[in-house]
Amino acid sequence: MPMLLWLLLLILSEQMDYNGTRASVPKEVAPKAVLLLDPPWSTAFKGEKVTLTCRGISHFPARRDTFWYHNEKLLKKQYNAIQITESGNYQCKTRESSLSDAVHVEFSYDSLILQASHPVFEGDNVTLRCQGKEDENAHEKVYYKDGKQLPNSYNLDFIIVNSVSRDNSKYHCTANYRILPILSIKRTSKYLNIQVQELFLHPVLRVSSSMPIEGSPMTLICETQLSPQRPKVQLQFSFFRDSQTLGSGWSRSPKLQIPAMWTEDSGSYWCEAETVTDNIKKRSLTSQIRVQRVPVSNVNLEIQPTGGQLIEGENMVLICSVAQGSGTVTFSWHKEGRVRSLGRKTQRSLLAELHVLMVKESDAGRYYCAADNVHGPILSTLIQVTVRIPVSHLILTFRAPRVQALVGDLLELHCEALRGSPPILYRFYHEDVTLGNSSAPSGGGASFNLSLTAEHSGNYSCDADNGLGAQHSHGVSLRVTVPVSRPILTLRAPGAQAVVGDLLELHCESLRGSFPILYWFYHEDDTLGNSSAHAGGGASLNLSLTTEHSGNYSCEADNGLGAQRSEVVTFSVTGTSRNRTGLTTAGVTGLVLSILSLAAAAAALLHYARAQRKPGGLSATGTSSHSPSECQEPSSSRPSRIDLQEPTHSKPLAPIELEPMYSNVNPGDSNLIYSHIWSIQHTKGNSANCPTMHQEHKELTVLYSELKKKHPDDSAGEARSRGRAHEDDEENYENIPRVLLASDH
Repeated sequence: MPMLLWLLLLILSEQMDYNGTRASVPKEVAPKAVLLLDPPWSTAFKGEKVTLTCRGISHFPARRDTFWYHNEKLLKKQYNAIQITESGNYQCKTRESSLSDAVHVEFSYDSLILQASHPVFEGDNVTLRCQGKEDENAHEKVYYKDGKQLPNSYNLDFIIVNSVSRDNSKYHCTANYRILPILSIKRTSKYLNIQVQELFLHPVLRVSSSMPIEGSPMTLICETQLSPQRPKVQLQFSFFRDSQTLGSGWSRSPKLQIPAMWTEDSGSYWCEAETVTDNIKKRSLTSQIRVQRVPVSNVNLEIQPTGGQLIEGENMVLICSVAQGSGTVTFSWHKEGRVRSLGRKTQRSLLAELHVLMVKESDAGRYYCAADNVHGPILSTLIQVTVRIPVSHLILTFRAPRVQALVGDLLELHCEALRGSPPILYRFYHEDVTLGNSSAPSGGGASFNLSLTAEHSGNYSCDADNGLGAQHSHGVSLRVTVPVSRPILTLRAPGAQAVVGDLLELHCESLRGSFPILYWFYHEDDTLGNSSAHAGGGASLNLSLTTEHSGNYSCEADNGLGAQRSEVVTFSVTGTSRNRTGLTTAGVTGLVLSILSLAAAAAALLHYARAQRKPGGLSATGTSSHSPSECQEPSSSRPSRIDLQEPTHSKPLAPIELEPMYSNVNPGDSNLIYSHIWSIQHTKGNSANCPTMHQEHKELTVLYSELKKKHPDDSAGEARSRGRAHEDDEENYENIPRVLLASDH
């Protein structure tokens, strides 16, 4: 029952005055209760609790003196503070105060919410907080008003919006949630309307008469009422007629007394109320006041520039005139389809002008004016105004069959000016080189088609011109992706013949294709590995060879546009390692050189024998020397080009037939081999002519030939040694005589 009484009082308080305008709230109604939130946010997460506190004239009413309402339904709770967990509109009142304003509290299931502090009055600074359910994972918070980012609002836990008003602005925020160290998800809160309470009601203009007689006084009263929560706010008032300030301007008094009304005082009246400190201004509805006069006639509207052809940004003058009329005339200017007038002037003249600064596209249309001297407005004829728009907001877009443009695709370049009067001529450019042009006679955009090649990568732009100045678009970059060509596989080994233990490099390269390119390597279709190339040069894979690595090799290149396989390359691996092969080769080479050195050794022996047979001298064994003709070895026992002389003795010895012997002696130096050559023979054919050897001195000449051991890699040295056979005989062989006993043989 008490609730019904309060509602009845509220309905009665909304009475209307005789002009049909809303009247201020009667002073007999008790002041409204105040509803407070703790925490002071109007939005919370589902599962949280919010404490509501009701305050009346006495801040802490007695128990059972408080009444609570949820969505206009009376709750059973009667404490001055309650906890809530459900969304809805909440109100309260006490026995000494009227029903409070409704406060909407929202409990959200969302993971991200935008909270606004409460209570908030017009002109107050409000705190907005972007809050995540798991706020430690939310970062890069951004705040928006009506879809536009608020300045200086990036990555802040809360912001302060200064001097808010009841403009029904919608706020929201966004935040990035870190799911993984390298992965984030952007989330957006629901839109929030800040519950801004009126600091004071909109003023209502009260007039003593809406149709005064010329010369009679008139009183204007600007009525309003402050919020009971802000009773100490100071207001000032001002009164207007047709955009003209009446009286001395702003005044603390809500009343204005006009001693006498004249015909020129006819017009639209309204008042404004404003706070002294916070500049919160509110305007009343207009009231038309007309003073009786002689009517005007023949109203005419003229527009400058002549003909009504304007370019956006120019100034326009609307000239309204009357052919006849007396006294003060009120002129007004109007646009067809618009409710409110463009302007109004009241003056003692037959002509008035209205200046429209910097016309816009929306200013195009049909205009007319009206003249009134209280007997009713007289309208002019309609005049068409055309506003031409220079091109602007030029956008270049690509239209291709797929997201990533490929060689051979048909690319459409579409250029469009979002604003601009037709016709519009579009030109297209690639790296500032003109591609072509296209015209749009009725506005909109134009297109240009290209069949893509690799050379079409680069920056594109366009411009548009409708005769009011050309505009150039921003550059747009295009990358044309080229599929990989068939790769070439190259095998790189240390020598001509690969052996076990060698390091084999497999190099795969595609001569065409956009990067990055992934290369795969195969042995008998078994995958060996892969490598990625982000620039030219291909990719490589190294193998330490075993006998199992013989076989067919291939590679594959792929950049996401289709893989290409190389031709198969056959490769064989010798079973012996390169070290053993080097030793074997050196041994064989040494043997060959030993055989070849026989001729050189024989020549050295001859040289030595000649040195022993000096005239009248003794040999190395104490015997005399003889001429070469006295003792010769048959040609069959040595090369025919060698004339080997043997030493002779004074007493004959039994002929000793010696077998040739060849052996290799390694003295410890890994680079030297001594070849032992034993080739002295005595035959019957020459024994009669040669002195016999003394029986007690059985001496034989042993020759050693010093050979250089061939290095596995010394192929160039081998070639040089073959080219200089005679020089090698003298430089690379050393004859060493040795005395042997008969038993040595």
